[in-house]
Amino acid sequence: MEVKSRHHLRSDEIRDLETTLGDALGVSLDGDTYERVDLVGTEFDLVLVDGDPSVFYVDGEPFLTVRGANAYSPERRVVTVDAGAVQFVSDGADVMRPGIVDADDAIESGDLVAIVEETHGKALAVGRAIEPGSDLVGDSGKVVESVHHVGDDLYEFSV
Repeated sequence: MEVKSRHHLRSDEIRDLETTLGDALGVSLDGDTYERVDLVGTEFDLVLVDGDPSVFYVDGEPFLTVRGANAYSPERRVVTVDAGAVQFVSDGADVMRPGIVDADDAIESGDLVAIVEETHGKALAVGRAIEPGSDLVGDSGKVVESVHHVGDDLYEFSV
């Protein structure tokens, strides 16, 4: 991934970002420096929090990256998958209902969600919910589209 430009966020931009993520995910970013990185050839832009790629923008909406979700552990918009789904989700597969053991009921269709594994609660991917949270657990069907996962270019990005 090639960097097109980098700049530090203004204090009002930092406040907006912290408020948005706090309201949506129940996380408290506690960084000293926030730097926006615009990338060439990708629909994502990153925010480095203390030099770590912790936040990215998807369709203009900020959300934690996989590394950010592991650093800041979201309390809301979380989908938990069983051990059988871990390899598939980690490889970028969409999430199917049978692999989900728990989901935040407040999730709405179209929301970005953090996908975590049930044993240790580690984030594996970020996806977009196709169904509301109350309908994510079940027997069949694709319910979360993968957006970003462990091992992809965004996960491997470093400055």
